[in-house]
Amino acid sequence: MSTVVIVYVLLAVVLAASLIKSRDKTKAAFVFAWKALLKTAPALLGMLGIVGLTLGLLPPETIQKLLGEEAGFAATLIASVIGAITLIPSLIAFPLAGSLLRSGATVMTISAFITTLVMVGVVTAPMEMKTLGRKFTLLRNGLGFLSALVIAGIMGVLL
Repeated sequence: MSTVVIVYVLLAVVLAASLIKSRDKTKAAFVFAWKALLKTAPALLGMLGIVGLTLGLLPPETIQKLLGEEAGFAATLIASVIGAITLIPSLIAFPLAGSLLRSGATVMTISAFITTLVMVGVVTAPMEMKTLGRKFTLLRNGLGFLSALVIAGIMGVLL
């Protein structure tokens, strides 16, 4: 039995239990979920658009050339810098990374991109400096960048 079927069966059981316990609360939860879906729909559509455009503009051969094995460690460094500079929501970054990985990018390069995206904030550094101080911000971002490269190296070896 596949994982998807198991999840849907569990969902149906929990939904039935919720309906039995309180129809009104279950209905209110559905209304709340519907409103949340409507609020997040633009971001979801944006994510699909960005992933689609990226994959449409960059054929798998180009992705393999720029981010694959033949690109070497330079691709990992470039992906790290791009991840450190850009401010992309995880909702968009993770599917994009998965698509790039399926198109031929290496695990190490994608790990470097995602890790620096999360751990390093070049765009947000000025605000962080005002709040936490220049020394702390530079130290945190520098160590975050180095850590991202180490994590990417480990991921490249393990996977």
